[in-house]
Amino acid sequence: MTQLPGLLDTEAIRKDFPVLDRLVHDDRKLVYLDNAATSQKPRQVLDALSEYYERYNANVHRGVHVLAEEATALYEGARDKVAAFINAPSRDEVVFTKNASESLNLVANMLGWADEPYRVDSDTEIVITEMEHHSNIVPWQLLAQRTGAKLKWFGLTDDGRLDLSNIDEIITEKTKIVSFVLVSNILGTVNPVEAIVRRAQEVGALVCVDASQAAPHMPLDVQALQADFVAFTGHKMCGPTGIGVLWGRQELLEDLPPFLGGGEMIETVSMHSSTYAPAPHKFEAGTPPIAQAVGLGAAIDYLNAIGMDKILAHEHALTEYAVKRLAEVPDLRIIGPTTAEDRGAAISFTLGDIHPHDVGQVLDEQGIAVRVGHHCARPVCLRYGIPATTRASFYLYSTPAEIDALVDGLEHVRNFFG
Repeated sequence: MTQLPGLLDTEAIRKDFPVLDRLVHDDRKLVYLDNAATSQKPRQVLDALSEYYERYNANVHRGVHVLAEEATALYEGARDKVAAFINAPSRDEVVFTKNASESLNLVANMLGWADEPYRVDSDTEIVITEMEHHSNIVPWQLLAQRTGAKLKWFGLTDDGRLDLSNIDEIITEKTKIVSFVLVSNILGTVNPVEAIVRRAQEVGALVCVDASQAAPHMPLDVQALQADFVAFTGHKMCGPTGIGVLWGRQELLEDLPPFLGGGEMIETVSMHSSTYAPAPHKFEAGTPPIAQAVGLGAAIDYLNAIGMDKILAHEHALTEYAVKRLAEVPDLRIIGPTTAEDRGAAISFTLGDIHPHDVGQVLDEQGIAVRVGHHCARPVCLRYGIPATTRASFYLYSTPAEIDALVDGLEHVRNFFG
């Protein structure tokens, strides 16, 4: 068995994840390398969800009976856990959404409806990057179409990094918002937040960071980022689906208008007008994802017990090993940084002329789960002139043996296609 420095005790950790014991295709042991799409869930999270529904299920806030009060305490307790996890100055800066996509759409719509000085209109510019997930492209395209704002973006270098050589031309006095990914879901690139934030602050632009591929894998400190908004999702960090987070600076959340209207987000309602509840409830219309928030809180407890620094070190060791092993595969081309430095634990690649969908299907027959396609980042594929990629992505329970299985599986793919 391959031993690498910095690895977690994966033998013990994997016992917490029932699905990792599955056999697929009758007799193949599951090798799960699709963690950038969604992570598996430990028993502690599954138990928290089950316990909530069995013992505490009720709608939150307003209710005076015991179940409502207990459900509210659990829901708001999850908010406290998220705030501590990301080092938010205030729990009231944590808004629950259904996923990171909704969080990013929330920011875009707030700015489209805002008064000055935050309003995005035909005299302003929106800046994104060419490596964004579609969830951080389409909302800004829609906002630009509705308002007449100009959409601009940073391009990519040949080695899969942001080209910031023209940063002063991209981010100008007209820029209202700069929204970019902290860690690319397709390239694995860890972006230089400090340089982008510094330039945005020079011109008075707001900064939104998509941390969906960062929050599960490394310590996330929103104060250190110095961004104005940070979005991430629960299901990639051992939590359930249906729960996302938007963190925003409190003064912005207080000043900006709500996106969704309905119950719970109001203060008073008449037939003529309404006033809104303070943040974060102003942005949480209707019955919120209560059980999902409880599950996310349990996931944060689980990750904290292991330690985000240790998870980061584990994944760095695995990524370094994977880059080395994949380099041994003939005709394999990594799309993105080819070293483990400044990259996350998702590696996309092509294999000669074999279509990634065929690669993924043959790997699946061997029990190896990877992701194939554009990874909701089609502009990246267009930039590098490829139809799609195969992506292997690792997490805290991934092992060197699984990387070896991937490399062996790719050799089988090559043989299968001659």
